[in-house]
Amino acid sequence: MKQRKGSRIAIISGARTPFAKVGTVLRRRSALELGVHAVNGAVEMSGLDPEAVEELQFGIVVVTPRIPQFAREVCFASRLPASVRALTLVDNCITGISAVSALSDSLRDGRAVLGIAGGVESMSNPAVLFRERASRIFVDMANARGMRERLALAARLRPGDFIPEPPAIAEPSTGLSMGEHCELMVKEWKISRQTQDEIALRSHQRAHAATQDGRLRAEIHPLDGTDRDTLIRPDTTLERLAALKPIFDPSPSGTITAGTSSPLTDGAAAVMLTTEARAEREGFAPLAFIRDVEFAAIDPKDGLLMAPAVAVPRLLERNKLKLEKMDIVEMHEAFAGQVACNLKAWAEGWKERAIGEVDAEILNPLGSSIAVGHPFGATGIRIVLTLANELKRRNARFGLISVCGAGATAAAMILERS
Repeated sequence: MKQRKGSRIAIISGARTPFAKVGTVLRRRSALELGVHAVNGAVEMSGLDPEAVEELQFGIVVVTPRIPQFAREVCFASRLPASVRALTLVDNCITGISAVSALSDSLRDGRAVLGIAGGVESMSNPAVLFRERASRIFVDMANARGMRERLALAARLRPGDFIPEPPAIAEPSTGLSMGEHCELMVKEWKISRQTQDEIALRSHQRAHAATQDGRLRAEIHPLDGTDRDTLIRPDTTLERLAALKPIFDPSPSGTITAGTSSPLTDGAAAVMLTTEARAEREGFAPLAFIRDVEFAAIDPKDGLLMAPAVAVPRLLERNKLKLEKMDIVEMHEAFAGQVACNLKAWAEGWKERAIGEVDAEILNPLGSSIAVGHPFGATGIRIVLTLANELKRRNARFGLISVCGAGATAAAMILERS
């Protein structure tokens, strides 16, 4: 629900690793190492004693079976005290927003007064799984009563059983990947290839500018000698983007390319939150306050990545705010086509009332996921941190966040400064 003045949640600091393309500069860093680095960075940026932190809500999507309670291990390996209540979240691309929301609820209810929300993904180091047949044999071997039985089971293994099964990229409920679903969306909403290329180009141009002038680097806790996001392509052009081939629909009607899709990314991010009352008492200068959050879910057949068209209008309506009052709109760029579809739905109305058009000047002013990268569990946190910092720089009043998620979900959040 909308928060009254005095009971809002304050964002007082945050930090993240550089975001890097899978298999590159962060490939030797585990998800745990990346997560710990972001948490320690948020503590360092706050200037507070880490012993004051009481709760950690931490997300990861590509889970590590060897570390089932991931957040607790982040706690142990970081500067946080062992007394911290730590909870691991998995909520696809909206995981970061869910972590912020869960921590906000805990702070508001008085279970903690200072906490950290974070998220991570190491796409370079996913858990490697055997195929179902091989896994069954290995489990049976482990439970066998003697060597003879184990050898009999082992004799059933074939060379192909040792080929690992890659992580699934398709939606379990539909059998289609997010990119294939987005191809269906852009066809239904009549989004052109040129529109998608223009969104991608703008993302790279703005992210490059924000890196050069230090705005994006200011939120990065350098790691392994890298102090900037490595996926940004300042030299890309509309001509280069137009030359790329569609990757999800190779037919003449396909429009989504690698250039208009968010890349597989390694990275982590964390933000420190407290109550408004605690911030006032301690003399903190919050970056921004969390005014409200909304989640939505729809049927995948209506458009896997279209739930922001439901979440955002509901959020604005509940807060009696108009889209035109937003000074900055941060919209996760899973695909340029997904951005365009949801912007069109906001303008025309779809399942919820029309809320108007977004001025391109205030949409993702520092670039977003296409250029910066998209570590699934960290993206929501990165967007919260980027928006909070930019609101403070501009001394702006309102910022809107929109994040779509696999499973046909979405999260929306309003940040404010006043």
